[in-house]
Amino acid sequence: MLNFEFITVPKVICGSGSLKQIVEALNSLQTRRPMVVTDQGIVNAGLLEKLTEHLSSNVQFVVYADVIADPPEQIVRDAYQLAQQQQCDGIIGFGGGSSLDTAKVIARLACTQVPQDEQDLRDLYGVEQVRGKRLPLILIPTTAGTGSEATPVAVITTGETTKAGIVSPLLLPDVAVLDASLTVGLPRHVTAATGIDAMVHAIEAITSRHKRNPMSHALAIQALEKLSSHIELACENPESHSIRQAMLLGAFWAGQAFANAPVGGVHALAYPLGGHFHIPHGLSNALVLPYVLRFNTPAAKHDYQAVADIMGVSCTPNTSGAALAAYFYELSGKLGIPQTLRDCNIRESHIDMLADDAMLQTRLLVNNPLEIKRDDAIAIYTAALNGDLS
Repeated sequence: MLNFEFITVPKVICGSGSLKQIVEALNSLQTRRPMVVTDQGIVNAGLLEKLTEHLSSNVQFVVYADVIADPPEQIVRDAYQLAQQQQCDGIIGFGGGSSLDTAKVIARLACTQVPQDEQDLRDLYGVEQVRGKRLPLILIPTTAGTGSEATPVAVITTGETTKAGIVSPLLLPDVAVLDASLTVGLPRHVTAATGIDAMVHAIEAITSRHKRNPMSHALAIQALEKLSSHIELACENPESHSIRQAMLLGAFWAGQAFANAPVGGVHALAYPLGGHFHIPHGLSNALVLPYVLRFNTPAAKHDYQAVADIMGVSCTPNTSGAALAAYFYELSGKLGIPQTLRDCNIRESHIDMLADDAMLQTRLLVNNPLEIKRDDAIAIYTAALNGDLS
């Protein structure tokens, strides 16, 4: 009998139009004055109105709409102060991964019922550093990618180019709402990058060195089947609710998987791209994925063979990493997102800096099937610079 632990969201509301159940969800959590945490892109796209029209006649709510990509500490502190000033008794994260991550942290910081449990933001960084309680938390993704609504992780920008993770089961929401109507019409490049991001979550959960288990594996397999068969369709048919719902569910399953079997080298090498060059997280993952796959093959070839089989990629175990690398490189091209670091204005002179920063991502590197040393990171970034799959 295998021994393992598995954590996940207590309640999931899934289906196109399921946003209409938000008041019922708030009532079940005894929340009367929630704060909605979102960003101006959501406001400008008219998505916030879809949420607030369900709240306006039933709930006194507050909106914080100033979250930005790769949210810095000051954004978190500003939102936290607003939640305190307005005496909010719950948090609704509404948007992409940055808004959901910010909402998670605010839910903890704004819960000050027990003085001895009060913590500053800086006290939360790392694994299992969060203590005490949090406010009731509902997360509603508007992209199918980050899986933040299913994970106990929040990533915050801590300096000009640095990020830090907060990892605690306390960050899991009480309710996740997966409503495809919120993702209909999402721009093609966002659909593509976030979809590949979700696929990376599933692949890295399958190969995670320390905590993978039968449940995380099963969810990751289901996620890959769903995502690989729908990502191109989602880009070609952006108005399809059924296709969008499939992508949302696949991203959620991938989130559940890597919440329990943490991601590794792809994310470790992607983070510096976001930190230094503000490349969106999903695209950062897509840019380095092929080369990490090739690097990991000696240790992960049988897992990669299983992944290739799911996605209909022909290969043997020994060629599985190379075959998957070619598949994802070509997929980026088909979907119209950048395929190389050079396409994103990164040059050879940047590689040493990127490798140095990647080596700081010890929380992620420890999960990779093979140890990635600085020279390995340099080789991976160099190959990614020009799309060298040889």
